[in-house]
Amino acid sequence: MVLKKFIRLNKFIRLISISFIMAFCMGNTTFADNDNDEQNIQVGPRPYYLIEDMKPSELKTELQECAEGPFYKTDFSIGHRGACMQFPEHTKESYMAAARMGAGILECDVTFTKDKQLVCRHSQCDLHTTTNILAIPELAAKCSEPFTPAQIDPKTGKVIKPASAKCCTSDITLEEFKKLTGKMDAENPDATTLEAYMDSTPKWRTDLYSTPGTLMTHAESIELFKKLGVKMTPELKTPSVTMPFDGNYTQEAFAQQMIDEYKSAGVNPKDVFPQSFKLDDLLYWLKHEPQFGRQGVFLDDRYDLKEFDYKNPATWSPSMEELFAKGVRIIAPPMWMLLSIDKDGKVVPSEYAKKAKAAGLDIITWTLERSGLLKEGGGWYYESIKDAIDNDGDVMEVLNVLAKDVGVIGIFSDWAGTVTYYANCKGL
Repeated sequence: MVLKKFIRLNKFIRLISISFIMAFCMGNTTFADNDNDEQNIQVGPRPYYLIEDMKPSELKTELQECAEGPFYKTDFSIGHRGACMQFPEHTKESYMAAARMGAGILECDVTFTKDKQLVCRHSQCDLHTTTNILAIPELAAKCSEPFTPAQIDPKTGKVIKPASAKCCTSDITLEEFKKLTGKMDAENPDATTLEAYMDSTPKWRTDLYSTPGTLMTHAESIELFKKLGVKMTPELKTPSVTMPFDGNYTQEAFAQQMIDEYKSAGVNPKDVFPQSFKLDDLLYWLKHEPQFGRQGVFLDDRYDLKEFDYKNPATWSPSMEELFAKGVRIIAPPMWMLLSIDKDGKVVPSEYAKKAKAAGLDIITWTLERSGLLKEGGGWYYESIKDAIDNDGDVMEVLNVLAKDVGVIGIFSDWAGTVTYYANCKGL
């Protein structure tokens, strides 16, 4: 009770301070003009919808009491590819939306073009699903694999072979990349026309904010993030092409180039959290760029390994202790690896989560607000606790377990407002 009163008092004081600043400042200030424009943070209606959908509980009541804010930027809220629930991922508009919703850290997934320039894309070879490249004939002609319509059995009407395409950043130069615009990430494998293949945004997302979809280089993202006053978490994407690329562009050169762009931009290493699924990338940064490497984030995708069982520490190689000994300080698995259901049906920290904390590792996790409607268990991101998930409001319950019980230091989200609301309410 005392803690709650302290948090409310702290919020009240912050609100008074913000009101004073707004009264003191002359004229109107736009978000992009002010690096620390915290008084303009807007979480939107979604957190309120989710809270109303929660089953009655102490947590629900506590969150409802925070309805009037104030809301402010928090490093606990990480914009996953920006705000890609409703904006095309890794676009200027998506990043700005996430910052507007209070994300204190934004992510550029870093890959490279044919002329070895760094750009923001989730995958080296996703241009056919995340941009309009297939609608530009001269650029579509350069794709690794051209669009091929689905083959349909004329008798049954069933798809014999799905539609396909493969367009990579390494297929085109930076100049050509900048001719593209982003779109919502989607493809229709049943499509028999190019139009149907591209026009396939999931129904729980939207195309309302899909224009202009401004693509960004990695360097441009750094400048934008500096202007927005947020920290940065670039992910060095695992190349889809064979390395060395073009004969001499090695993985190490790629890893170094990414860090060099932060150094050239004068970014404080403390404001950068470089990520990779490849442990060797983190070890490279720790050795050659220790100021950046000590905040490196090891993205754990060992769930793809046949021998790996997130419930059984004996199958983890390297172990949590070994990772710590190598210099890793932050580990980032998907949400489901951090959660289990106890004998009473409650969502609790998993063995994986407990071991990571016991070894001294901080934890970041991914990805909230990426699963559509949760009435049927929430899909892949909730697979370890699907029996405990049956409505959209459960997002806030899961978020609470991750923050309070697991003790994560940040959460990637496709819609930052949800995490920002929770983090602000809890005083994180």
